[in-house]
Amino acid sequence: MSYVQGFVLPVPADKKEAYRKAAADFSPIAKEFGATRQVEAWGDDVPDGKLTDFKGAVKAKPDEVVVFSWIEFPSKEVAETAHQKIMVDPRMKDMDMPFDGQRMIVAGFTPILDERNTGKTGYVDGFLAAVPAGNKQAYLDMARKAAAVFKDCGAVRVVETWGDNVPDGKVTDYKGAVKATQDERIVYSWVEWPSKQVRDEGWKKMMEDQRMKDHQMPFDGKRMIYGGFAPILDV
Repeated sequence: MSYVQGFVLPVPADKKEAYRKAAADFSPIAKEFGATRQVEAWGDDVPDGKLTDFKGAVKAKPDEVVVFSWIEFPSKEVAETAHQKIMVDPRMKDMDMPFDGQRMIVAGFTPILDERNTGKTGYVDGFLAAVPAGNKQAYLDMARKAAAVFKDCGAVRVVETWGDNVPDGKVTDYKGAVKATQDERIVYSWVEWPSKQVRDEGWKKMMEDQRMKDHQMPFDGKRMIYGGFAPILDV
């Protein structure tokens, strides 16, 4: 994996199947243009935050659910070419998008860590953070230590990506989601677990692990966004 397009969007709760179908219809097009994996994960354990949260990131309404989604590409060049082709593909004109696209946030990210374990994905923890640009190496060092603990506690994959093409939006965007300052970069990351049960048990173990207690976070943790998501499409 060399490049990621990360999405966060609000979908009406009663449009879950319509959204899954639309995403499934889109998958062959993305694959045709070079995508290697597409994951759509439905909000399951998405807490309210004091400063920031996933719901606020996309101005979700009470009857909407937050979707955490990403598409993986072999390179940035392939991703950019795919985006250009998708925008003019006639198949997209007939595709129903059962959500408010103006509030969807999307950006391109470069992976800085991809730690894998054995097992299949059945649940996802998603994260957004604003990290000072000068703290990139410190963040990576911290992420590597955390990834080892995640894997020891049952995670099947830990991915950290660094904001590369993060546009400003008219209604919502990643920078506003985490109240990023000019000297901060957006980190889009996720942890894959075999099931929600393993995830819940894994977090309990992590909170008791001495390696996590020794963590020094090189960013403002109060503005970090996190939540649990159940995959509804993984192709």
